[in-house]
Amino acid sequence: MHYNSTQDKSKAVLSAQAIAQGISQDGGLFVPESFPQISEGELKSMLLMSYRDRAKLIMAKYLTDFTAEEIADCVDSAYTVEKFGSDHPAPIATVTFNGAQLNLLELWHGPTCAFKDMALQILPHFLTKSLKKAGGGRDAVILVATSGDTGKAALEGFRDVDHTKIIVFYPQNGVSAMQKHQMTTQEGENVYVCAIRGNFDDAQTAVKKIFTDPATQEILAQHNMMFSSANSINWGRLLPQIVYYVSAYCDMVNMGRVAFGDKINITVPTGNFGNILAAYYAYEMGLPVKRFICASNSNNVLTDFIRTGVYNKNRDFYTTVSPSMDILVSSNLERLLYCLSGNNDAETKGYMDLLKTEGMYTVSAKIKDKLQSMFRGGYADEDATMRTIHDLYEQQGYLCDTHTAVAVSVCDAYIRETGDKTPVVIASTASPYKFSRAVLTALDAGKLPESEFDMVERLHDFTGAEVPAPLASLRGKKARFADVTDKEDMQGAVLGALGIDK
Repeated sequence: MHYNSTQDKSKAVLSAQAIAQGISQDGGLFVPESFPQISEGELKSMLLMSYRDRAKLIMAKYLTDFTAEEIADCVDSAYTVEKFGSDHPAPIATVTFNGAQLNLLELWHGPTCAFKDMALQILPHFLTKSLKKAGGGRDAVILVATSGDTGKAALEGFRDVDHTKIIVFYPQNGVSAMQKHQMTTQEGENVYVCAIRGNFDDAQTAVKKIFTDPATQEILAQHNMMFSSANSINWGRLLPQIVYYVSAYCDMVNMGRVAFGDKINITVPTGNFGNILAAYYAYEMGLPVKRFICASNSNNVLTDFIRTGVYNKNRDFYTTVSPSMDILVSSNLERLLYCLSGNNDAETKGYMDLLKTEGMYTVSAKIKDKLQSMFRGGYADEDATMRTIHDLYEQQGYLCDTHTAVAVSVCDAYIRETGDKTPVVIASTASPYKFSRAVLTALDAGKLPESEFDMVERLHDFTGAEVPAPLASLRGKKARFADVTDKEDMQGAVLGALGIDK
């Protein structure tokens, strides 16, 4: 199995190189040259497997330059009971909302209480093995832009991992108080955290520029270092996410929620498009899916794109109660465009060039038709998000976070509009305790306490929902990092964090 760049498919590398490098030197993203298939017999066999064994089977199809023993070591080291609380890191909770049965795929039982743990607990194991295969003996500098959850999950995953350093940038006013506290209190000798004056798109654009800057790469090479990524632009982030959609299907069959071979719908709250892209890749492998429902918040650039075929980031940016989705440039959409165009790298590059120069592009009729045949876009504004948190708790006693609420709201609207009774899986992406202020407000829980951790306590007292231990343990923990930089100065911040003079 080789991997090509979305912007120059003449580039072909093995998975170890794709994971170690993170992004192609031409600025494109690595994609598998073809999609390996899951046969009906394999899917049936996975019904009886543990989550870890399902992961090993699927990952082996993509990591052909890894041995079975190497893959098993990565999987078994990542998905432990100690880290996820049980042998099943991604369980399904079934609720009835406004008369419809919804299957919530809970992806937030890991050490940072967000879905990013599902990938970022295994990525360091992938990367250390990849560096030995393709890194030339260099240390990896993990460069991350985060809209909230990726930062903490990456910091925790790479904390004190040999031959790695990790640098995380987050928008100063664009993450929740709990997300900020998680990052700024991070332990580890190889970690560095810095806020930027700007939004996530500013951070992501600057990180990509630093990644592909030849002069910066040369400076790192002189110090025996190389860049890599823990963002979803790294193939090692996407691959683990494919697994939990296949696993969810198996669990739904075992629960009697769907008959084996019948199709499901999948709803994902989406910002950077990686999580829903992983679901689409599972479909390309043979998972029976009828429709992908792409749920956005008020930053509804993806909703408009799916409905019109025009991607236009030239619009107002909103800071919302679902900050991990406050994104106007959805990086992983590039991978979908490459796939829908028939692996046309020139066409894909053309769209990305237009996005850089004009801030918008219009896809071909062929891509638009394929897109709309499988995807449905919808969005929930702030009122709809808060109302959904309230109503889901009132109806079912189920407490969800602000991002999951966006997905539930959009899925509910889709079902009401279309009457589609297809069994649905909704990606539930974070613990509600990461967004206690918004959740308490939605529940009309009275006057809010002043401190974030008093809000956590109030939410627990009000609902009885268990506070995840990783969040409870943060109370009273002092921040280690307080640096703030302008987006134009991020390169200097990177070199400074590495102890390198310009």
